[in-house]
Parts: sequence; structure tokens; C-alpha cells
Amino acid sequence: MSDESDTLFEFPCDFPIKVMGADEDALALALRAALRRHAPECADNDFVLRSSSKGRYVAITVTIRANSKAQLDAIYQMLTDADAVLVAL
Repeated sequence: MSDESDTLFEFPCDFPIKVMGADEDALALALRAALRRHAPECADNDFVLRSSSKGRYVAITVTIRANSKAQLDAIYQMLTDADAVLVAL
């Protein structure tokens, strides 16, 4: 069982989530799936994309209104389970 006192954050708070991977649709789809399930208020226009210098990789950042550590843990678990995600921060 998660204890909210073991985090440095005070919830609710704005929390940036960044994923990095190959510049393919699968990366954005994995992020959207995690957010659709655990932070449905996020809109596609909240996503900020930044391509690598050679265009092979992309970083996607989205800031959500996080309500709990459990919510963030669930999002990060879905992201780390997704094959398209190389790094989730």
C-alpha cells in the first residue's frame, strides 16, 4: 500500500511527464493511453514535442494535474511497460 507521506510533493500539483523514444506514432500513442486512463483531463494540445537533431528520436512533455502518488505510479508503470518508450521521466 502506498503512503502519500513518502513523497516530496503536495497533491494536487502540476507535474511534468516526459517520455523519449523513436520518432514514431507508437510513442505518442503509449503516452496518450496512459493519460487517457489515469489523467483524462489532458488534451492533445498539452503535448510539447521536441525532435532530436537528426530527427530519429523525439521527447514528448506534458504537464498534468497530479492528484496522488498512486496516480503517478500508475502512469509511469504503463509508460515503462510500453515498448515504444525508451525513457520516462
